[in-house]
Amino acid sequence: MIIRYMVKIFVTCFMLVLLLMPSAAEAVKLKHVISVYLDGQEKGIKQPESVACDEDTFIVADTGNGRLLKYTFQNGDLGTEITEFKVQQLPYPIRIRMNSKNEIYALDGRSRRIVYLSPEGIFKGYIEPDIPSPASYVPRGFDIDEKDNIYILDVLSERVLVLNPEGKYQKHIKFPKDYGFFSDISIDFKGDILLIDSINAMVFFATKDSESFSPLSKSLKEYMRFPTSLTTDMRGRIYIVDRNGSRIMIIGQDGSFIGQQLDMGWKEGLLNYPSQLCINSNGEVFIADTNNSRIQIFVLLK
Repeated sequence: MIIRYMVKIFVTCFMLVLLLMPSAAEAVKLKHVISVYLDGQEKGIKQPESVACDEDTFIVADTGNGRLLKYTFQNGDLGTEITEFKVQQLPYPIRIRMNSKNEIYALDGRSRRIVYLSPEGIFKGYIEPDIPSPASYVPRGFDIDEKDNIYILDVLSERVLVLNPEGKYQKHIKFPKDYGFFSDISIDFKGDILLIDSINAMVFFATKDSESFSPLSKSLKEYMRFPTSLTTDMRGRIYIVDRNGSRIMIIGQDGSFIGQQLDMGWKEGLLNYPSQLCINSNGEVFIADTNNSRIQIFVLLK
């Protein structure tokens, strides 16, 4: 009798603890800081498709205007210095990344070629690796790891190409057999490769030494309408841009659903068909809010 009573008390206390603990969905929140609409000449950003960031700057793929815009952002304040990079070889930028040297890499949506620029926005060349058969490839997206290795999502030959910092071919990893359509690639802090399958709303992964991809998450269709890009924070949490749902979905390193943030709308802090986001080491989040023609900046509340 006494044992049953003690067990009942234990179960009751345990349930109370679970109720009082913050849920995983509440553990991550995005607080709006500022929205950016204009360049230094007060010309509006038009349908930005991508944004790259570090601790004190961010670069916008101002896709509708065929240019890149570089801003400073320090201690929560937007700087007054805004630089425009308009490059003939990059008329329609849709993905941008920076490496550890602040060199800029951008995918042009018309030529489907990746260009690289100096930190000052000067054209330095194309990424044109010497790839073993099949030599043809079409990049849908790309990412750069902490050691400046380049990973290209090749949707033509169904593989991820791995290049060294000089753009030389190192290896490739074939797509898994059962997938819908891969829209984006991201490299996390461990060097693992993550892919987002827009059709099946699933995340696939391969460790940095693996030769194949495996499902990380189950299908998340109940949460997402059409995810098109993803990135990670310093803790390994995965942030997925649900373009058609105009929301940000968050899952754990194990693929478990954590929660969703933001919603559709035009007011500050809401999204309208966003394309891509970037998170810096300060926990600042930059979102290319495409159909609202702005970049929205948030801070992660943990």
